[in-house]
Amino acid sequence: MNATELSRLTAELALTKKAKDVVILDLHGLSDVTNFFVICTGESDTQVKAIADAVVDGTREQDAKVWRREGLTNLQWVLLDYVDVVVHVFQPRVREYYDIERLWGDAPRTVIED
Repeated sequence: MNATELSRLTAELALTKKAKDVVILDLHGLSDVTNFFVICTGESDTQVKAIADAVVDGTREQDAKVWRREGLTNLQWVLLDYVDVVVHVFQPRVREYYDIERLWGDAPRTVIED
């Protein structure tokens, strides 16, 4: 599975747990760290965990393994690093505060809707 397909899959998996404002940022040519950010919002600790779990479980079924996970203790901002794709699951206040979409404003964005 290539990075484009993986970014789309992770976004769709997030939607299975009712993630809000799901966006894919294409960072090709803008970052040497990764190719895509997938950004979404969960409304509570429980929902953020459910979204992160759905992404990890669903990608595992497709033989894509998460390389690194962060934020599972406080569940305000969970980061799932697949090397070429990094998934960010935020609670609303934290997403607004860090405003990753503005920081990467030059990146082409795709809004993913249910």
